[in-house]
Amino acid sequence: MKKVHFATVIASVVAHFAYLLYLPSGGFMALRWRRTFWLHLPAVCWGLGVVMMQLPCPLTALEQRARTLAGMDPLPTTGFVGRYVAGVVFPANRTGVAQSLAFVAVMVSWVALAVQRRPHESLGGRPSDG
Repeated sequence: MKKVHFATVIASVVAHFAYLLYLPSGGFMALRWRRTFWLHLPAVCWGLGVVMMQLPCPLTALEQRARTLAGMDPLPTTGFVGRYVAGVVFPANRTGVAQSLAFVAVMVSWVALAVQRRPHESLGGRPSDG
């Protein structure tokens, strides 16, 4: 049974990393695949909720429970980011900066989406034919 819980730990870690990659890059993906914006929008809203309102992350709770059932050490109080990301991907004392940069990437991609969506205008101020 411990193998199942260990596999759950691995799956939650993989899902967490996928989310952390998708958050800053999903808007840029939507520049190519427009419909993916509707997946990116709730991902960004969730990220804002976790960062700004300290909403608990269900993936962290899942991993914590699975770690306990698998007989593994618990996550630190800083959770997934403190265990796997801070101090590895960016300096441990720069989590806020990393979060800000991720959301700046989101805003840049969404501005690019808005600009791309507008009809191309000719010098005369009318939409161009081509």
